[in-house]
Amino acid sequence: MSITACNEKASQPEPEAAFTYPTTKKQDVVDVYFDEKVADPYRWLEDDRSEKTAQWVKTQNALTQSFLEGIPYKQKISQTLSDLINYEKVGTPFKEGNYIYIYKNDGLQNQYVLYRSKSDSVTDNELEVFLDPNTFSEDGTKSMSNVSFSEDGGLAAYQTSDGGSDWREIVIVDTETKLPVSEPLIDVKFSGISWVGNDGFYYSSYDKPDGSELSAKTDQHKLYYHKIGTPQADDIAVFGHTDAQKHRYVGATVSEDNRYLLISASVSTSGNKLYLQDLSKPDAPLVTVLDHTDSDTYLLHNTDDTLFFITNLNAPNSKIVKVNANAPTPDKWEDLIPETENVLEPSFAGNSIFALYIVDATTQVKQYSLEGKLIRNIELPGIGSAGGFNGKTNDETTFFRFTNYKTPSTSYSFDIATGKTEVFNQPKTAFKPDNFVSSQVFYTSKDGTKVPMMITHHKDTKLDGSNPTILYGYGGFNISLTPSFRATVAAWLELGGVYAVANIRGGGEYGKEWHDAGTQMKKQNVFDDFIAAAEYLIDTKYTSSDYLALNGGSNGGLLVGAVMTQRPDMFKVAIPQVGVLDMLRYHTFTAGAGWAYDYGTSEQSKEMYEYLKAYSPVHNVKEGVQYPATLITTADHDDRVVPAHSFKFAAELQSKQTGPNPTMIRIESDAGHGAGTPTSKVIEQFTDIYGFILYNMGIESL
Repeated sequence: MSITACNEKASQPEPEAAFTYPTTKKQDVVDVYFDEKVADPYRWLEDDRSEKTAQWVKTQNALTQSFLEGIPYKQKISQTLSDLINYEKVGTPFKEGNYIYIYKNDGLQNQYVLYRSKSDSVTDNELEVFLDPNTFSEDGTKSMSNVSFSEDGGLAAYQTSDGGSDWREIVIVDTETKLPVSEPLIDVKFSGISWVGNDGFYYSSYDKPDGSELSAKTDQHKLYYHKIGTPQADDIAVFGHTDAQKHRYVGATVSEDNRYLLISASVSTSGNKLYLQDLSKPDAPLVTVLDHTDSDTYLLHNTDDTLFFITNLNAPNSKIVKVNANAPTPDKWEDLIPETENVLEPSFAGNSIFALYIVDATTQVKQYSLEGKLIRNIELPGIGSAGGFNGKTNDETTFFRFTNYKTPSTSYSFDIATGKTEVFNQPKTAFKPDNFVSSQVFYTSKDGTKVPMMITHHKDTKLDGSNPTILYGYGGFNISLTPSFRATVAAWLELGGVYAVANIRGGGEYGKEWHDAGTQMKKQNVFDDFIAAAEYLIDTKYTSSDYLALNGGSNGGLLVGAVMTQRPDMFKVAIPQVGVLDMLRYHTFTAGAGWAYDYGTSEQSKEMYEYLKAYSPVHNVKEGVQYPATLITTADHDDRVVPAHSFKFAAELQSKQTGPNPTMIRIESDAGHGAGTPTSKVIEQFTDIYGFILYNMGIESL
């Protein structure tokens, strides 16, 4: 599909014809940080229950939709998205009790459906619907997650979320009748479901906060045990309920043989303490495995009283160790699969350890025995990302997925004994991957660091600087951006765009050291890496400043906000999605204080406060600057990164923007931070985003 650029002088208004925005009221609110006064004139927008805030949201949405409706090819974009999303998506099967289960989406269904079969062949004519979250609400905004089965498969527990909120309910059903066995457990947040046999399970939550449940601070996570057949009011608090055990994140893992309970306790999103309890012994004490948060350490598997941990303690790229449960502390650990130069992300199935290594942001896989002996290197279908290889001890077959930016996720069966690989499901899509190329480059950041970037585009793209390009990044929380197919990105490629993903510092692509190099008072490295990625794309003529858009969500929204305020001249369009944008107050909302490992806080020290203020997007919008055309996106049920961040940033930009570039905010209703968003809303959102990008680049037709 070709893109036609219109005459810039004819299409772009003159600078004095700047957009007129609704006036956002300012209030005289001042905070004092280390004797320095900082104004916060839009503090009132933090009140998500206020009628004034609701009216502001309504007015802003009306303005944004009025602008977006004027984009002449909006329907064309929507149809392209629908065509590329509309294909059957099939998960990998897993066995529970007497059934094989599998997730499927026929194409445009808002939520995936969980099917099951009593036959191992899992053919369509043998499948029956087990759980269909599309029936939970008329508009698809009630989603399902974390389905977990009792040991014999007779009971299943799953979580539901209304409008994308992190507050969930847990529903427990009899798998034969599919009917609930009790009232749902309510007010559950950031929780797994870890069964002990068939009698009950562990889950986690916070006390319901005073004030707004969507924005009030939640700071003490508690682990509970729920016994089947008893009311939630009788659930036993197992950990985190005392001042001595106070942590922001607490989770449980029960070993496959139901013998051991492992409790992870964290004050931030990186690093955890670890505790162990032998469930086979009545009133067994809780034993401390790790009493500090200097590492991330979790149970991979156990064989009798031998525990296998994945850890990055004294191993930034992670390793696997084994230890006897009767003496589980680090001084007794024995390396089983030592650390290498590549980041290790292992899984377990059929008495084998599958070591998935991240090698320059792509996957390599090795299969090991539980004695640490290499069984084989597993050949993947190409260069990209693999995931899966999960299962139980007695499994003979496991499944994995392979994908990259131009290859839809294909699932494979893997014979654990022989290594034989067969295609299980290869999706049939309207996207033609042979028409596109995806290549990895390495560019140099400001301080000389080499950073990888994947660039995907049509094979006939000419490097003449005129290609509409999206530069996407994240750069935080040890999260790795490895190649994966998304139909929304495929639509951008079909529309003629270039899509570039920079693996900047702060992520996990090169282990803990790469992550730490983008945290706290090294956070500017992340922004410098992203700016250098943009410079590479411009220097090599993939694009130019007139055709370059920035995009990122959550921590990536912060990335976009910081970079567009530091280098507003370099980009034509900016799309910060559900971003962390007020760095002086982020830790005062919901679970935000748990992000301090990455960010630090304004209360931590004078130096940390000054560092945060120097890049905080809300605090660095300047009068008299022409910022890129900006579409800020957020959602009314986002209780992860509260929408007040986006509200305040939009107000600052609208009041100070110079020149004709519009600043809009798009506030989705009945949606959250992203998980569980129905397909219909995904199509609407990306239609608006791509339309906004192309229109503001001066594209007149598609």
